[in-house]
Amino acid sequence: MNDSTDASPEEAPRRERLSDDDLRSWAADHHPWAVGTGSDRLLREYRFESFGAAMRFMAKVAPVADELDHHPKWENVHDRVTVELSTHDRGGVTELDLELAGAMDRAAHEVEIGK
Repeated sequence: MNDSTDASPEEAPRRERLSDDDLRSWAADHHPWAVGTGSDRLLREYRFESFGAAMRFMAKVAPVADELDHHPKWENVHDRVTVELSTHDRGGVTELDLELAGAMDRAAHEVEIGK
């Protein structure tokens, strides 16, 4: 979740807020991601086999978030990681959030198959 307004012209479309219809359509195709109240954020809870696996997931996602310069609001409790994605300076979800959500899903899969 990054509030930077210094987006380059190439990044500008990635930082446009998605319409409610586009967001809900994306979430329907990417269960168990859910749209938060007010359509201003994406929500998901990941559950892993252990605390260590949850930490490996977060460690895999962190460099991607840094590369995107877009950081999640997340919380870890034992084997669970709850995630909230939003582009706060746009007041909702943008393509950057969808990119990060996809990277998180891939990281979770990698951690799960690496058991």
